[in-house]
Amino acid sequence: MSSNDILNAMTISANGMRAQGARIRVISENIANAGTTGLTAGSDPYARQTISFKNELDRELGIRLVEVDKIGVDRKSDFKLKYNPDHPAANEGGYVKMPNVNTMIEMMDVKEAQRSYEANLGMIEQTRAMISRTIDLLR
Repeated sequence: MSSNDILNAMTISANGMRAQGARIRVISENIANAGTTGLTAGSDPYARQTISFKNELDRELGIRLVEVDKIGVDRKSDFKLKYNPDHPAANEGGYVKMPNVNTMIEMMDVKEAQRSYEANLGMIEQTRAMISRTIDLLR
């Protein structure tokens, strides 16, 4: 394994950690706003955010890195209606639009992102250990 390979492995893992960190931030924001409704009658509540990734070629290093492609809004999921006629965002029927955030799904997604983050961290630790062993052998 050349020094270039070691640098590439650490770069790929670091980018993976950065991408999963962004994913965790988006999920955390979704969970934090799971109860955020509109402020006026019939207004829309918080809309769940989504994140997508892409492979980006680093021409200088000649490797593909994962990058955040875009952070968007989930337009596929409908807002749930909850009967609460006293709420300021209630429509004329007394129903309030609730965010399209399913906390259980968000928790599963954050667990998956955490495992991916930890796998990338493990690769960096392994690479660092190989470098350390190589230096020990050269002494």
